[in-house]
Amino acid sequence: MNTPQVELLRAIDHALAGEWDAAHQIVQRHEDDATASWIHAVLHKVEGDLGNARYWYNRANRLAHAADEPRKELAVIRAKLPSAP
Repeated sequence: MNTPQVELLRAIDHALAGEWDAAHQIVQRHEDDATASWIHAVLHKVEGDLGNARYWYNRANRLAHAADEPRKELAVIRAKLPSAP
C-alpha cells in the first residue's frame, strides 16, 4: 500500500510531466493533508484557475507561494517530502 507521501511524490511527477488529471486525482484523495492541498493549489494555478488555487493555498497555509513559478514550487514541495522507503 502506498503512503500518502509516496502518492504525493507521484502526483508531483505527474504534474511535472504535464499530466494534470492524474496529479489532480491523487491530491483529491488526500484533501485533509496540507502538502496535498499545496500541490492542489499549484495544479489549479497551472490550469489558470487562480481563485481555486488561492482557496487551496489558504487550506495549505502557503498563500505566500501563490506567485511562485510552478515548476520551482513543485521542486520545493518535493524537497519537503520524505523520500520513498
